[in-house]
Amino acid sequence: MSMFDKLLANLKAKRKTIVFTEGTDERILSATDRLLKEDLMDVILCGNVNEVAKAAKEGGFDVSKATVLDPLAYAEFEAMVDKMVELRKGKMTREDCASSLRKSNYFGTMLVKMGKADALLVGATYSTADTVRPALQLVKTKPGANLVSSSFILFREKDGVEERIAMGDCAINISYEDTIDKVTGEVKVTAASKLAEVAVETAKTAAFFGIDPKVAVLSFSTYGSGKGGTVQLSHDAVIEARKLNPELVIDGEFQFDAAVSPVVAKTKCPDSKVAGQANTFIFPLIEAGNIGYKIAQRLGGYEAYGPILQGLNAPINDLSRGCNADEVYKMAIITAGMAE
Repeated sequence: MSMFDKLLANLKAKRKTIVFTEGTDERILSATDRLLKEDLMDVILCGNVNEVAKAAKEGGFDVSKATVLDPLAYAEFEAMVDKMVELRKGKMTREDCASSLRKSNYFGTMLVKMGKADALLVGATYSTADTVRPALQLVKTKPGANLVSSSFILFREKDGVEERIAMGDCAINISYEDTIDKVTGEVKVTAASKLAEVAVETAKTAAFFGIDPKVAVLSFSTYGSGKGGTVQLSHDAVIEARKLNPELVIDGEFQFDAAVSPVVAKTKCPDSKVAGQANTFIFPLIEAGNIGYKIAQRLGGYEAYGPILQGLNAPINDLSRGCNADEVYKMAIITAGMAE
């Protein structure tokens, strides 16, 4: 079964609406044209109506069935400002909220928050920080979540066999540190608990895409063979993840070869239920994660889908600024297809 079959079934079962924040971008317009021709979802494009129409005409794209909303001319803008003031709870003035909502990343996020759309795809020109910040401020994290993280789903066909793996976090969390109470000085959330949460959330994402998650928490050490660096963090994260989800098949810390090679696993950790057969990989630092998924993509022949954001109350995903129209199209299916 194609990894998109479940997503497409979800879209057919219940009509979804997605927001694109960069309504004049050629890649967004191309993807919108395709999504609308295939009647997969409703589309909202953020931007000036005339500018969007001009860009679409110049590119030869038919987006006539899309709804174009201009933050500077939106009929419900004042109600939107009222809602943001309420959500920010004194952290921003009304003027600050209005200023933010004139920017399409905040405007698009608020459309999702107010139920005008089911999902949001942003990042063709915005940075990841400019995607996550409005999401945290307006849509917020799910109950019990301590952080937003991300994962990539990687897919390839090899010798007629479809292979899928998941990797996290490769885009959001640079590193993991204890959260300290500023008043008492006590540790509120440990670094290991945060990495464990990434592992649990990435396993959920993997399962959604048809992967039976066997989770390996990675480091440069296998079962204590190395010291220092991220070894203790990865080791402790396995313990914390098992507390969060006792049913989760997870182990580590592993070097990558022990995680994927049955031969190496037999030597280094023969009793592990994960070693040698892992398909969901958790990196202790963003450097490792980002490098790792790009190696798999460029040298391993995998198609990489993501970053898929985890821990938010609504499906909001981030595009790479180097994305192409086909990637926008596929990420739109993923994002809208994950909406409830």
